[in-house]
Amino acid sequence: MGNQVALMVLVDIQSSAKFSGILRLMFARLWLWSTPGLEFYKHMGSGRNGGFSFHPSATHQALFCIFKDIASAERFYKTSRLIQWYRAHAKEFFSVKLKTYSIKGQWSGFVPQITVDAPSSGPIVSITRASIKPLNCLQFWSKEPAAESSLEQTSGCIIAAGIGEAPFFRQATFTIWESQAAMDQYARQGAHQAAIRASMSGNYFSESMFSRYQPFDAFGSWKGRTLG
Repeated sequence: MGNQVALMVLVDIQSSAKFSGILRLMFARLWLWSTPGLEFYKHMGSGRNGGFSFHPSATHQALFCIFKDIASAERFYKTSRLIQWYRAHAKEFFSVKLKTYSIKGQWSGFVPQITVDAPSSGPIVSITRASIKPLNCLQFWSKEPAAESSLEQTSGCIIAAGIGEAPFFRQATFTIWESQAAMDQYARQGAHQAAIRASMSGNYFSESMFSRYQPFDAFGSWKGRTLG
């Protein structure tokens, strides 16, 4: 097993700072790659209200990073100009560190290391992401909203956020669940199960990744719910 540690940050930026936030979403890549120990990152936007919507949000953003070890992750979290700006200008800010226990697929060609055994109890994190083929985009989105709209109301789901690198075509879902059993129960529900079957049979994706993590060091709040 490897030593990698992932970090997910969700932020809802104050309306007065939304234009500065958009500029950071556009240009933070110019300095993020020089971060010591950073092996992979995605700086993303979100749907309206931080959820699953065709309409992009002007204030919701997400940052997903993978570092070579815990020391690099903690150093970035404490010293990053972007993290400091987020915390100073956020209506809501949430962060959590993650250890990977299951990976299927890849993200922009990157495959995270397995760093921990599957937990026997306690909360888990799921990140699913896909690059949707343009010719299949309308078919995919005709099925996906029903699955995602039920997600935030599902028993056992602590946090749900719709995030992505590009509207419509490169999308991701970040969720925290009370347990593996709670997530498995949702996966068997009608709308979500139908979306899974459709995506697998319809060859909608040019690339996808389905990943599971053990969360730790959660901090902050999201959609009114405080964690950590």
